[in-house]
Amino acid sequence: MKTRIIVCGLSSAGYKIYTLLKQQGSSVIGVHHQPIADESSIIVGDLRAASTLISAGIHEADTLVLAASDEALNLAILTQARVLNPQIRIINRLFNTSLGDRLDKILPDHFTISVAALVAPVFAFAALGNRAIGQLRLFNQTWPIHEECIHEFHHWKGKKLSELWDDRSRMLIYYLPIKGQIDLVSAVIYGQTLQVGDRLIIGTKPSIRNHRQSKIQKLIKFLTNLRRFQQHGQALAIVSLILLITLFFATTTYVFTDLKITLTDALYFSAGMITGAGGNEKVTENAPEAIKFFTVIMMLIGAAIVGIFYALLNDFVLGTRLKQFWDAAQVPTKNHFIICGLGDIGMQIANQLHSQGHEVVVIEKDPNNRFLNTIRSIGVPVIHGDGSLSASLKEANINKANALLAVTSNDITNLEIALSAKGINSKLPVIVRNQDPQFASTVQQVFEFEAVFSPTELAAPAFAAAALGGRILGNGMTGNTLWVALATTITSAHPFCGKRVKEAAMTADFVPLYLETKTQTIHGWNLLETALTVGDILYLTIPATELEQLWRHPSQLLVS
Repeated sequence: MKTRIIVCGLSSAGYKIYTLLKQQGSSVIGVHHQPIADESSIIVGDLRAASTLISAGIHEADTLVLAASDEALNLAILTQARVLNPQIRIINRLFNTSLGDRLDKILPDHFTISVAALVAPVFAFAALGNRAIGQLRLFNQTWPIHEECIHEFHHWKGKKLSELWDDRSRMLIYYLPIKGQIDLVSAVIYGQTLQVGDRLIIGTKPSIRNHRQSKIQKLIKFLTNLRRFQQHGQALAIVSLILLITLFFATTTYVFTDLKITLTDALYFSAGMITGAGGNEKVTENAPEAIKFFTVIMMLIGAAIVGIFYALLNDFVLGTRLKQFWDAAQVPTKNHFIICGLGDIGMQIANQLHSQGHEVVVIEKDPNNRFLNTIRSIGVPVIHGDGSLSASLKEANINKANALLAVTSNDITNLEIALSAKGINSKLPVIVRNQDPQFASTVQQVFEFEAVFSPTELAAPAFAAAALGGRILGNGMTGNTLWVALATTITSAHPFCGKRVKEAAMTADFVPLYLETKTQTIHGWNLLETALTVGDILYLTIPATELEQLWRHPSQLLVS
């Protein structure tokens, strides 16, 4: 019997994971806090309660998927599950990847998956113009995965798959011929040609280019943007000017009055009098009554002006105005990406694009957003405002941007932002986040956005694949087939041990990506002819339905 899997938390993401596992023929049990229509077989109850987990068969289960969006709830279920079944394998949904890394190191058979980390590269690739359907983590890089549909005018029509096999800039992941059934490796070896209607899943090597400006360019841009200071520091500038005028007026009055003092002494006395610091009070001891009265008036006026000045200065330096001014001055002027919504996914997208050398600006409505300090620390400017308003979009220089990503947690807000952006710049590529996968496809068709993605739809296959075995390097859906990318260590008992890679691939219907031996990394044609020996690590993609052959020896799956 196949591995028994329990999925806890059947919200949008959890239910998608549950249905995917059922489609793959897995023995899966769903657990939710309330009944679900048309699902009479799920366990209903408190997810943290031992009785609920026992009813779900926690003692006999091999894998537990914690799919709730509440991280605290997932951790509570984790601890209860490990008390009931210390050996159970756990796939844990956490945004806090640092906490997840600690749990992965401390707890055996614990694997953390972040929805935001999974889907952010797909959004980023779409913004860059690559219609990615997934991602693959290889060679310490995230490779976008996309589908090539061969049409009448496609430049690969009539081309042999063998000609595409040995290209290091891409990896062939999966092959679906329009006629017949043949695995990718067999198609490569036997010289199969691509016909109209064939589909290829391909991973392309990411390229990192430095699109960010140099420090000198940033300084020039900062100086040219000083006009924005009027928006943020106008009040402070006016009060400062009034303070200087008051000081000048008092100083000239004392100089031109017959007090027999120098300009320096008059300035020294005026500054001390107005600011309240005091100094050289003897200047007015023998002065006429009118001068003494003038001095009293200047003291009162000075106290009021200095008080207002210090308040504004404190607000500007220690408050948010200086940050707002600095951010406004750093907003890119062209060839940049605008991200509306600094949530979990928005933060990951910004980090992804910035790490690839692109200019990024974020529009965020909440001044207390938890990621503000983090995003500023990597040098990404933030505009405080509503992304659906034209003023905020124009402040982000939308007319010269490369693309806009509307990724707030509210679907209606994202739609409003996207439509506002298209209203200002109709040619701007717009990528939209939408929770409902069915609604997402209709939104894209009706409004002709470049891409509308559902995080649930993108992330669920990874959780399902991880639940089926091993640490997953990537995943995707082709038709109704879930395929996964993983690394397997060859042992003496491994079903592939001693076989040539091409023989094992054609028998088990997997696609080899590359092989790590003790001395080298093997790719292309050499990979297909290599015999697998003990200690080799084979990186491959395989349909999830074929993973059972690896379950015979779970230790063969690479978990480091």
